[in-house]
Amino acid sequence: MTRYIALLRGINISGKNKIAMAELKKEFSVLGFADVSTYLNSGNVAFSSDISDNSAVSDMIMQMIKERFSLDIPVFTITQDELADVLENAPEWWGNDDKSVYDNIIFMLSPLTYDELLRSLGEPNHEFEKVQNYKNAVFWSYDLKNYRRTNWWQKTANADVSQMITVRTAGTVRKIVK
Repeated sequence: MTRYIALLRGINISGKNKIAMAELKKEFSVLGFADVSTYLNSGNVAFSSDISDNSAVSDMIMQMIKERFSLDIPVFTITQDELADVLENAPEWWGNDDKSVYDNIIFMLSPLTYDELLRSLGEPNHEFEKVQNYKNAVFWSYDLKNYRRTNWWQKTANADVSQMITVRTAGTVRKIVK
């Protein structure tokens, strides 16, 4: 069995795209996934499956969400081992205990590439934010006091690629990889 993490994009935000985690967990079990657990209310689901194809698993989840919850939600699926590899390759400046910095990971849904993301969002403002790409993830940190002066903060929600990314904090990603 493969242990997976599914990250649902844009659910339970400001009262939109509501899905109760208990219902979501139940529907994952109906799909035949085992050991299903959720973390927070923002669509972080860990589960096990005999299926060894991330894309097929994502497609199953998206179809279930469309049928069961009437929502067209992008889903980023990664194995627990792949996510652990991403975290092992985090830059030194990312995810430390500095409370003045906000650390995120941007996960890019296939077929989005880092070059396309960069073209859409533009160069980061290196005075206030740092980015580093690793595989299908981008480590992104910014100065909390100056977040409005970053180039990426507002653009991640509004850019033409916004439906092809999902963002999680360092703390959330570390919790769900366990």
